[in-house]
Amino acid sequence: MTAATVHTVQAAPAERGNRPLRLIALVAALVEFAFSGRYGFHRDELYYLAAGRHPAFGYDDQPPLAPLWAGFTGLVAGSWPDWLELMLLRLPSALALGAIVLVTGRIAAEFGGSRRAQALAGLATAIAPAVVISGHLLSTTIFDILVWSVLAWLLARWLRTRDDRLLLLLGVTAGIGLQLKNLPLIYAAGLVAGLLIAGPREVFRRWQLWAGGLIALLIWAPNLWWQASHGWPQLQMTAVIRADADWGGRAGLLPFQVLLLGVPAAIVWATGLWRLLRDPAAARFRALGWAYLVVVALVLATGGREYYPAGAYPALLASGAILLDGWLGDSVNRRRTVGWVAGISALSTLSLGLPVYPVSMLHATVQPAVNYDAGETVGWPDFAAQVATVYRGLPAAERATAVLVAGNYGEAGALDHYGPSLGLPQVYSGHLAYWRWGPPPEGPGPVLVVGEGFEEADLRRECADVVHAATFDNGVHLDNDEQGADVWICRGPRRTWAELWPELRHL
Repeated sequence: MTAATVHTVQAAPAERGNRPLRLIALVAALVEFAFSGRYGFHRDELYYLAAGRHPAFGYDDQPPLAPLWAGFTGLVAGSWPDWLELMLLRLPSALALGAIVLVTGRIAAEFGGSRRAQALAGLATAIAPAVVISGHLLSTTIFDILVWSVLAWLLARWLRTRDDRLLLLLGVTAGIGLQLKNLPLIYAAGLVAGLLIAGPREVFRRWQLWAGGLIALLIWAPNLWWQASHGWPQLQMTAVIRADADWGGRAGLLPFQVLLLGVPAAIVWATGLWRLLRDPAAARFRALGWAYLVVVALVLATGGREYYPAGAYPALLASGAILLDGWLGDSVNRRRTVGWVAGISALSTLSLGLPVYPVSMLHATVQPAVNYDAGETVGWPDFAAQVATVYRGLPAAERATAVLVAGNYGEAGALDHYGPSLGLPQVYSGHLAYWRWGPPPEGPGPVLVVGEGFEEADLRRECADVVHAATFDNGVHLDNDEQGADVWICRGPRRTWAELWPELRHL
């Protein structure tokens, strides 16, 4: 009997029937879904809805799958009230969150964890701020975490069983993930480096691994073709991301990792990393520990966003949960302590990550400061209504030829979504994919210029007459990106749109 055969016949403990793990996944998904209709659309979601109406193999800032889903929901639910359309739009995110919990538990099973260890791994994942916050929105981040989790699970399973069919599934998973977000490339690089460092290097002699890579490339090919034929705009986006770094950029990357999961879960993943790297019992799976370190090094080197390593944590949580399970033993007091800590952590995550407050009180909480995305789901209908008030104040002859230009994709998306019912003309913008859908038709104007990125001096250079028409107020004292945005009326344009439009493009 060969070593490979020995690996194949070994079975992971507690392979089936983990009801606690399934219950945790179900509750996590249901809680996420229950809150999905609160507040309003996020700026990214409004952009996805617009992009979905312009189907393509790619966009300046991302692959196509998330916008295509948004476009589908826009067709199905275009006349529904916002809260109901939001629930449909965000349904895949809630399902993805539940799937991440399940997969994390299954990774723990591959590592040899008991049913309780699997449930602990799933629980740590279900209350992690990074997972809960990204799972509230139609966000590429939550699907990226799911893809990384599945890659870790498939590799862990292959390391245990040596079933080479799993290497083909790695390619399928990576290919689908690359049609959602490009970050699976980072984890793939981490996993390859981990296997080269810790082994088993024999995997590189398996034809299924190379076939899996080819499958991933073929699935990803349409988006690659789009990027290549449009000048690789996503590569240009990397400079924007580095310049727009939060939390101190590279210096804040490592401290931010604790905030991603919360302190209790951070202890679990830190001990899980130690176990993968140092415990002889976990030696078979050591590549997954090294993969995380390589991912962090790559994000540091490239100046990526602080949440980029989030998808590598399920494997670490699964490993740490096994140590936590051993520490709990049969001690009632320790189990009670873990229960209290998990409960407090869950409530803390809910208070920071989900729309639990009345919108009128949101500004008085710490949520917008800690969770930027919360503030970006408030005020969009009022934003569009205030622009419509300026538009209706124009003389009838000017309304017939008026052009509407927004500063960023969120503002443009809001005017796209709410504008038709308010009688607004089509909106244009130079931001990201919106630039490719322009320019406006040539005409005498006037031009309603809305939102950020426009300076009065620049407007006066381009127009004979410039009037400040309004300053946006969301009415709930929330200092988000659009609070205080200006609306200008520019008459007498000095250049044609054909001349001006190339200069308006920005990422």
